[in-house]
Amino acid sequence: MSETRTYKIAGLACSDCAARIQTQVRALEGVRTCEVNPGTGTLTVQLDTSEFDLDRVSRIVEETGHTLVVERTRSAASQDRALATFARFLLSRTEMVLMTLAGGLTLVGLALSLFRVPELVTTAVFALAILVGGAPVFRQALNEGWRARMPGIDTLMVIAVCGAMLIGQWSEAAIVVVLFSLGEALESYATERSRGALESLLDLAPPTALVLRPDGTTDLLPVEAVAVGARVLVRPGDRIAVDGVVRAGRSAVDQAAITGESVPVDKAAGDEVYAGTINTSGALEVEVTRRAVDSTLSRMITLVQEAQARQAPVQRFVDRFARVYTPAVTLIAALIAGVPPLLWGQPFWGDNGWLMRALQLLVLACPCALVISTPVSVVSALTHAARRGVLIKGGQTLERLGEVTLFAFDKTGTLTEGKPVATDILKVCEDADCTRNGLQLAAAVEAQSSHPLARALVAEAQAQALTPLPAQDVTVLEGHGVTGRVNGERVTVASHPYFDAVFPHSEAVCREAERLAAEGRTVTLVGHEESVCSLFAIADTLRPASAEALAALRELGGLRTVMLTGDGITVAEAIARAAGVDEVRAGLLPEDKVNAIRNLQRAAGNGSGEVVAFVGDGINDAPALAQADVGIAMGGAGSQQVLETADVVLMGDDLRQLPFLVRLSRHTRRTVRANIIFAMTVKAAIFGLAAAGVGSLWLAIVADVGASLAVILNGMRLQK
Repeated sequence: MSETRTYKIAGLACSDCAARIQTQVRALEGVRTCEVNPGTGTLTVQLDTSEFDLDRVSRIVEETGHTLVVERTRSAASQDRALATFARFLLSRTEMVLMTLAGGLTLVGLALSLFRVPELVTTAVFALAILVGGAPVFRQALNEGWRARMPGIDTLMVIAVCGAMLIGQWSEAAIVVVLFSLGEALESYATERSRGALESLLDLAPPTALVLRPDGTTDLLPVEAVAVGARVLVRPGDRIAVDGVVRAGRSAVDQAAITGESVPVDKAAGDEVYAGTINTSGALEVEVTRRAVDSTLSRMITLVQEAQARQAPVQRFVDRFARVYTPAVTLIAALIAGVPPLLWGQPFWGDNGWLMRALQLLVLACPCALVISTPVSVVSALTHAARRGVLIKGGQTLERLGEVTLFAFDKTGTLTEGKPVATDILKVCEDADCTRNGLQLAAAVEAQSSHPLARALVAEAQAQALTPLPAQDVTVLEGHGVTGRVNGERVTVASHPYFDAVFPHSEAVCREAERLAAEGRTVTLVGHEESVCSLFAIADTLRPASAEALAALRELGGLRTVMLTGDGITVAEAIARAAGVDEVRAGLLPEDKVNAIRNLQRAAGNGSGEVVAFVGDGINDAPALAQADVGIAMGGAGSQQVLETADVVLMGDDLRQLPFLVRLSRHTRRTVRANIIFAMTVKAAIFGLAAAGVGSLWLAIVADVGASLAVILNGMRLQK
């Protein structure tokens, strides 16, 4: 039975290093597959056995100058924050210390050359700088050729440095070593910073919880040791350490870390709370419902980490291109070095010789800026969305969101609240002296029914604090309503058609019932003995944010909306008008919704298929979510099942996140495209300068490092 494990590789940013680690680990006995992602800094292995020597993997990682992080502790996280400055980052790794020393020696050598010190002395200083700063680079190049048999950027740098020394350019060689090492450090530092937003989510849940004993005292226990069913005390101002249900106390809880809600939510007995949220005002006694490892926050982090490892189509294209690009540029460099001197008698040695131009091209062969351009942007965007309470399951989904042309919505529980409520209560009794309360009578007989309309009437009676009345001989009128006796009188609660057939009533009552029905509401009448007493309109009300969200989607341009519902056309059209939906398809069974989405995907009005995003509740709409190009589920914060169902999960049930998602996707696509174009343009420009003989090795290094840093920093902007 195979087992999959994922580890973090500290400081990993180089695609060549990732490829070498992946090749060597994959060759180990007991490893079925291995994937190393330089964008997320993770190593994922599928093992044939759980009895696996991880030290072998650790040694392979260390040979590339990185560290395998087996377990990330909270103390390590705080240490990461302590090493916030780049200067401390440089001093935290041996190769960075060596690079700093090499930089100092290079500056000394350049200063000595200004004062006409004998050339032998300055050469010796530059040679020492090359030896000190280049030792890690030479070791990596040896590992590339000997162990991985995959010549990479370190090998190209060694060739360039040796070539520069061979033609007497000792200062140039020393500067290349220092700039290359500095560039690697900057890339590693910036990449780690880009991952820091997700890492900070790990620290939202406290490491300990105050567990209540039966005698009322508390024990401070590690959160991993708190069992399901235990009760914990959450004091005002504390972060909640567990997922659970409030059993005592009232407070307002800041759930922004989970759902993205900006306003604290009131919590009382029976309400759910989540690990990582903040208790603001009152003490709460919470019964644990999930272990720490299964909490909503833990699942969010796991899903985002898995999503970051899934490459977007553009990223897979860039990786394939990079595998061709490096050997192609290396071959061109070899031709440039040899062809002009051999065929046209051009100079091979010297500052402007063709060998120097070829060495500059070898430096440009590094594809780092190109390869890192996409994953940093995608990771930043996914993390930004997670911090807003939106989970996106990978770069492919993120990219696809930007291509969506039509949003299809379920009605009940998506555009609407999903809970029918009494919207209108009209007294229509023709007896002016009648003192009976129609709602009180209706609630008495409906209290024995579980129908949603019955629950709506009972809830309204409770909200008005009406005294409950006992009912006897309650009988269901199949398909119409219920009837029973209250205070000795026959009370009937039923539909308008039933009353039309059984209870005589005035035209005025019919007109009111028809008016409310035309507005998409369900009309129920209450009669006592032989008279109509009251008329109720019950409806599933629109979510407050629905109309705002759909209006914002229209403003983005290029998007249409359609509502797919099993309700009748009258109710559906009323909700659609209130929400601002472009098109309505009513009376649909679950399989009909799937067919409707399939038909929309196949052909639109202009003859081309729509790219459809379906927004539903994540459980009842699972087939439609699966059929859509992008399935967006509501209600992830309260359901582990919903977290696994769709491509995108709105943790806070807030439809206003949909315009944010579209903007984020479009912005990410523009950023990735800009990064790729910029990286290729810089390399093409320096390539032209090198071929014309007006470039230099250090300029090529600066251009390569600068391009890498620029695309990383540009991608990191998506975190905000």
